[in-house]
Amino acid sequence: MKIDRILPFARKLLQLAIHEGDYAVDATIGNGHDTAMLASLVGESGHVFGYDIQTEAIENTTSRLKEQGLFDRVSLFQESHNQLIKTIPIEAHGIIAGAIFNLGYLPGGNKEIVTKPDSTIEAVEQLLSLMKPEGVIVLVVYHGHEEGAIERDRLLEFCSTLDQNRAHVLMYRFMNQMNHPPFIIAIEKR
Repeated sequence: MKIDRILPFARKLLQLAIHEGDYAVDATIGNGHDTAMLASLVGESGHVFGYDIQTEAIENTTSRLKEQGLFDRVSLFQESHNQLIKTIPIEAHGIIAGAIFNLGYLPGGNKEIVTKPDSTIEAVEQLLSLMKPEGVIVLVVYHGHEEGAIERDRLLEFCSTLDQNRAHVLMYRFMNQMNHPPFIIAIEKR
């Protein structure tokens, strides 16, 4: 297939935005796959801030980062992503290069614990104030469950009203696939 699938496209956007020495955010660390990718992108001189409310996610991500020798590049917070403005050190404010959200529930975890539109929108707003110009936020929207559909609708409404002088907003999705395939909302700060 010549067209990037959803997750490879998300990674490509982040690879374009994040470089050695940058700061990045994984707003929903899950099992740590994106956290490890971000830690590789920022290199030894950069740093990643990761968030999840579930102990299982913190443990899984910690284990993955230690196995890959990347743990010293990451600060993990067992908190909602809407707390990032309070937890990211002041020296990183205004220079975050990229962030990713994988919305929905923890793969392999409790499907009753899901991301919520209010906290996600708060976190996106906070990130827009913390990012450097041309910083990129990637939201991977999983909407094949009831709460996911609600979050999808609220995010689409919010993102479509972002001032174009503040941010560029892109939606990347496959239109002819069954079973509510995930899609991407990408926001580039101007």
